[in-house]
Amino acid sequence: MNKEIKAYNNKQTPEEKKICNILAIEIDNSLSEAENKIWHAHPVWFLDGNPIVGYSKQKAGIRLMFWSGESFEEEKLKPGTGKFKDASIFYTLAEQIKVKDLKRWLKKSKSIQWDYKNIVKRKGKLVRLK
Repeated sequence: MNKEIKAYNNKQTPEEKKICNILAIEIDNSLSEAENKIWHAHPVWFLDGNPIVGYSKQKAGIRLMFWSGESFEEEKLKPGTGKFKDASIFYTLAEQIKVKDLKRWLKKSKSIQWDYKNIVKRKGKLVRLK
């Protein structure tokens, strides 16, 4: 696990740390080719410079967010504001993580991608990559 991500996880409460560690391990295993780092203060994984998945501590719990998740058509992933194509799920207990679902979403995250890397260049317009 990336040392910055490990440090992020270690700053959380014991239950949140469990959630973060499970997410980081599963994401690393499924997206082994991805670059990962702390980006905008939370862990994010990138494929070819494009943000794919990340998680952050929020009032409602640990938010797992897929940048292109709205296009996954997964009932458990709730769309964001509608401005972008993101979708998320919140966890408050490690037991809530269904690894089978997470692995399916991570697989979809490789094959369904919107181009966030060039969103500024395109003046806010998202283009589907895959």
